Amino acid sequence: MTRNRTLAAAALVVTLALTTAACGGSTSGGGGGTDASKPTFNGAVDKVLNPSDKKGGTLNLWTSTDVDSLDPGRAYYSSVWNYERYYARTLLAFDGKPGKDSLKLVPDLATAQPVVSADGKTYTFKLKSGLKFEDGSAITSKDIKYGIERIFAQNVVSGGPTYLINELDQGQNYKGPYTDPAPDKLGLKTVTTPDDSTIVFSLAKPDSSFPYLLAMGSSAPVPQKLDTGSKYGDHPVSSGPYKFQTIQPGKSYTLVRNPNWDPSTDPFRKALPDQVDLTVTTNADDMDARLLAGTADLDWSQTGLSQAAQAKVLTDPTLKANTDDPYNGFIRFISIQPKVAPFDNIHCRNAIMYAADTTALQTARGGSVAGSTYGSMLPPNILGSDGYDPFGLTKGTPDVTKAKAELAACGKPDGFKTTIAVRGNKAKEVNSAIALQTALKAINVDVAIDQYDGKLLASVVGAPDVVHSKGYGLIVAGWGADYPNGAGYMQPLMDSRFITPNGNSNYPETSDPEVNTWFDQAAAETDPVKAAAIYTKINHKVTDMAVWLPIVADKALNYRNPRLTNVYVTDAFGEVDFQALGVSDGK
Repeated sequence: MTRNRTLAAAALVVTLALTTAACGGSTSGGGGGTDASKPTFNGAVDKVLNPSDKKGGTLNLWTSTDVDSLDPGRAYYSSVWNYERYYARTLLAFDGKPGKDSLKLVPDLATAQPVVSADGKTYTFKLKSGLKFEDGSAITSKDIKYGIERIFAQNVVSGGPTYLINELDQGQNYKGPYTDPAPDKLGLKTVTTPDDSTIVFSLAKPDSSFPYLLAMGSSAPVPQKLDTGSKYGDHPVSSGPYKFQTIQPGKSYTLVRNPNWDPSTDPFRKALPDQVDLTVTTNADDMDARLLAGTADLDWSQTGLSQAAQAKVLTDPTLKANTDDPYNGFIRFISIQPKVAPFDNIHCRNAIMYAADTTALQTARGGSVAGSTYGSMLPPNILGSDGYDPFGLTKGTPDVTKAKAELAACGKPDGFKTTIAVRGNKAKEVNSAIALQTALKAINVDVAIDQYDGKLLASVVGAPDVVHSKGYGLIVAGWGADYPNGAGYMQPLMDSRFITPNGNSNYPETSDPEVNTWFDQAAAETDPVKAAAIYTKINHKVTDMAVWLPIVADKALNYRNPRLTNVYVTDAFGEVDFQALGVSDGK
């Protein structure tokens, strides 16, 4: 058993070393070899900029996009997952280190890596002693099981990742604790708690990606007595170094120190500021102005400065030295909907692919500083990506002749009308919609733009019935991997078993048995190189379906206040790691 645990841990480390995070940053343009205390362009890529252990002060985060949910079981924004490191601990967590070193899963609530059975189907964890919630009550294995069970109640706790449901239900058809007939409401059979410090997971088949799922917020402990169901995001109970003092959705959020957090149980979280403020604004330009003026510390969403601010920063060496522009592991894309006519005909979808002006789409995102044109749906920093580009998207110019031929082949030689859905509070996405709208005029495809509130993504474009009823033929969005391999990026987008009535990310509703089987084969493959070859096949096949139009492999030029300490981009999230940050002036 001991040898098996060692091998399993070693295999996990190898996998992490050979892959990069979905939400992960590129190493290009890093500031290696420079003074770690001196601001420099890309200075927080691959190393810690301005290291310090100084405590005190208030960290001021700003955002033009509100959180989707503070409930760890419902959140799906990468910035919320990053933010959760302040208040939601998990059995395993991504290490608090820069670059690829952040991809290593380290014990968090667990004492050590799991003991894995010889057949790879059973994972056993022991919990650390002294773990407490913010109210002082002990965190037990039952709290972790209960937190996982909550996400099975998709009618109550919807919107977040559902990987654990797929792994753990195994035909029980468990519906969550709110309708659980068991007296203790802990009736999920595949997760057992022999005692308060032990939790055991039983899988139906080996899955080399399973440990990643236990580092997601959806596996964070929730005290049953304080669970408020769908309203839990109004005040999630902290298991981390900070707790919420105030929550004002759409306005602001304030985190203060959690006196019941024991730093001896938590070796990687820095917990330097006394307070962390998050301010929500509807004026992104004002936020950028505050960042450059030094009255805001960091854009919480880290999706990049506006084009006007970018132009100012890139022409001022002093300002530029306080920015980073790594790949962040996202692909920005436009989904083409086969369930909405006339895109049920592949030739109509092909016409969109060939007619797209990818240079204009790249410009809409902010130009080359915002990302590179890209030809398929596996990011360049994930093992298995091979530069596949069957529609010639990376050449940067539309092929109107081929597009018109495809229109004729789909029976629409004179063009057609369709609607593109886009988050109205995401300027770069609106610009992308306009760029595609303009390009498609060349083939007589008339595109109406429908802007919706971005915080409603899960219930608008994430709800297939809504997409169908509104006639959304095109959807502007983006994706970063939930965990750092091909499955972590592609499976929610391409596996039919991940389609949900709400919070769906497989926007085209791809349902291909061969694709599903390939995902299963890759999950059973312990050799990451062999698994990557399977992910390459999946990427090729789904790209050929013409349901995803990549806009760019994303970069994000973000400004950091010079007063920030311990600044580094973590490949685990493709963002500056919030939990490590401090402020040098103590204010």
